[in-house]
This record gives sequence, structure tokens and C-alpha cells, in this order.
Amino acid sequence: MPRSPAHFPARRCAVAVGLAALALLGACSQPAKLQVADGTGPTPQLPAPATALIPTVNVAKAIGWPAGVSPEPAPGTRVNAFASQLDHPRWLYVLPNNDVLVAETNAPPKPDDAKGPKGWAMKFFMTRAGAVTPSANRITLLRDTDGDGVADLRVPFIEGLNSPFGMVLVGNDLYVANTDGLVRYGYRSGQTTADGPPTVLTALPGGPINHHWTKNVVASADGQKLYVSVGSNSNVAERGMAAESERAAIWEVDRQTGSHRVFASGLRNPVGMAWEPVGGRLWTVVNERDELGSDLVPDYLTSVQDGGFYGWPYSYFGQHVDTRVKPTQPELVARARVPDYALGPHTASLGLANATGNRLPEAFARGMFIGQHGSWNREPRSGYKVVFVPFDGAKPSGLPLDVLTGFLNPQGQAMGRPVGVAVDRQGALLVADDVGNVIWRVSAP
Repeated sequence: MPRSPAHFPARRCAVAVGLAALALLGACSQPAKLQVADGTGPTPQLPAPATALIPTVNVAKAIGWPAGVSPEPAPGTRVNAFASQLDHPRWLYVLPNNDVLVAETNAPPKPDDAKGPKGWAMKFFMTRAGAVTPSANRITLLRDTDGDGVADLRVPFIEGLNSPFGMVLVGNDLYVANTDGLVRYGYRSGQTTADGPPTVLTALPGGPINHHWTKNVVASADGQKLYVSVGSNSNVAERGMAAESERAAIWEVDRQTGSHRVFASGLRNPVGMAWEPVGGRLWTVVNERDELGSDLVPDYLTSVQDGGFYGWPYSYFGQHVDTRVKPTQPELVARARVPDYALGPHTASLGLANATGNRLPEAFARGMFIGQHGSWNREPRSGYKVVFVPFDGAKPSGLPLDVLTGFLNPQGQAMGRPVGVAVDRQGALLVADDVGNVIWRVSAP
């Protein structure tokens, strides 16, 4: 039915408000007073929050890689494109026979997220950053049949998924973490198409908001338990805690029954997970909260304690209270665990891989590789690289080392953005680049 003329002034007003919000957000900036290194390590500097009506927005426009250009590897290593012309590759999993599974994926429809002028503005800027494209909903298998470091076989392994992300193989069972559920497929070594149809092991929080949509999964050493990371449904619970039920957490899922419990909580957006071989503990990288200025809050790498609470939304990095969150919860804040290692503010640290099995130079022998997707809300920008945090025994030791850099060009545009990282069976590091649509391979000469 055609709208009456009375509707059009209201619509024009809404559009005008949205455009004004875009202009304000684009012009707004609260420059950092500290270096990224100041917010890195076990004891980062945590200045007073810099709150403002309009937060800092400093989006790197996504342009992709020009012909003949690639990121810059660490000294003593080289980089090549393992596979290119993919469709928003986000996450990687290396099978025992060295086949590589890549989740070509993006956010599902989220009709109740990002509403109003601010929401419209953020969607505009995320589009500019290359983060708003239809999801391919596919896992692709890549195989290097001649061992030259380049995939020469590429086949769709599973299609018709729902914003898939994490993958893990246990025996002959391959588990895939869709945005709304953990599913299982049969697997035989060397196959190029998964056995279907899938079995649903357990539902995962999704819904019409689904603010942090990525769900990752790893398995315990004995294969009896699966650990699933579930991000929060907001920045700092501005939609209320009812919308955060069992979110901002890592679940422990029984592989036989699908029953689950919250293993650790107060983790705003845990994404990458990996086991540390010396202490045997689960570790994760977490994206912390926004809109407290360019210097806060540092993302972090931490061991995950059973039953541990890590602060979100009431506090950050231990007992630093976020005064925006009402009502307060001083009892929870008092027991909030301090993360092991800060990774700098707004670096968007997503990918995580244990160093075991890599054949890069000795400096990368013990520790964790981390894919930093890069900031959209810091001036100057942070992240946009792959780093390595060295470990001494079961704990981080020393400053991060750059592994792969050069994702931003001199004009500050994003030629690529690294996400998932994985060590292949030949000891090289694979990096999923969801803006360049490339899987990079870092190896020793």
C-alpha cells in the first residue's frame, strides 16, 4: 500500500539524523596519549577513561592487495600466498594429513543489532572496513599436493552452514561451530567432502541481536570435552544482563551428550583458544570493551581458570570498575581475575595458535601466535599484524615479536586484515586474511 505524504517528512528526518551521525562520527577523534607498547604485557598502563558523547572512529578503508604486493614477514622468514581469491576467509583448521579447512564466513543477519542513528553510522563504517559482506557460509578444503607451499586443490568441503567459524576434529568426528549451534560431521582421512547430514550437538546463543557472532571450538586432550567461546551481546551490557545469558563466556560441552556448563565467564569476546603444552591449561585471546578512549581497554591473552570470572561488564583488567554499568556488582568485581598479558588497546586480537610444531627461527619456538585484526576506534590505529608472545615455561615472557606486518599502506588503507592463525604439518604458519581474501603462509627459507 502506498504511504501517505505524511510519512515522508519523518523519513527525511530520520535520514538527516543518520547522515549527521555519520558526519559527527567520522570527524570525531580522541588521540591516544600512550603507545600501544604501554598497554602491552602483564602490567599495562591503564589511564583514566576518556569518555565522550561521540566515541573515536578511525576506520581503515579496505582496498585489498595490489598486484605483486604482500605483507612483510619477520627476519629469517618468508611469506607467500597459500591460497587466494577466497570469500572472506576468517578461520583455519589443519587436518592430520595437512589438508587445510578454511571457514569462508561473515556475520549472519542481525536485525536487532545496530539500530538508530549510531547503529546506522557504525554499519556504514564497518562496510568501509570490509566487514559487511554476505556470508559464503562455506568451509573449503585446501590441499598442497606437491609440497611447494601453495594449495593446488580447492574444493567446497561443507556448504549451507550458518556463519561457521571454529572447527575441531576428534577421532572421526569433525565439529563445526555455527553462529547458533555446534554440529558434527563424519570424517575420513583424505576425503574432500564431509559426510552429512550433520548432527546437532548443542544449540549456541544466537538470536536477532547476536552482537559478537563468532563461535570457536577446541577439544580437550582426551577428546571428552569441547570448549566453545561465546562473545557478549553488547559492548558493556547496555541491553541489560538478560540479553547476556551464558554469553561473554567459554562453555564446556560434553562430547557424548551435548550438555554444557559455563567454564569461565566475564570474557567480553573470547575468540581464539589454544592449549599451552607445559602447564596444560586452556588459553584465550579476548577483545575488550570500547568507547573509553584510544588508550583503553587493552585486549588480552590469558589462561582460563575453571569457574574464573574476568570482569566483564562490571570491571576490566581486574578491579578497574566501569562506571557506565548499572547496577554495580562489587562482589563480582572483588573476585575478577587479572588477565595474564595485555595485547594493546583495540588491537582486535582474534587468532591464537600454540607454537608447537612450527619450524620458524628459534625466537618463535615457545609461545603463542596471535592474529590482530586491527582497530577501527583508535587514533592512531593499532593491530593489523600477526605477533608472537614468547613464553618461559607456562607463562608469557617479554615483549611481542612481529611475525607479519605491512597490512596497512602508507595512506592508512587496509590491504588486508589478519584473523585466524594455524601451524601446518610442515611447520609453517598460516594466516587467514579476510580483507585480502588470501591465506598467507609464513615459513623459514
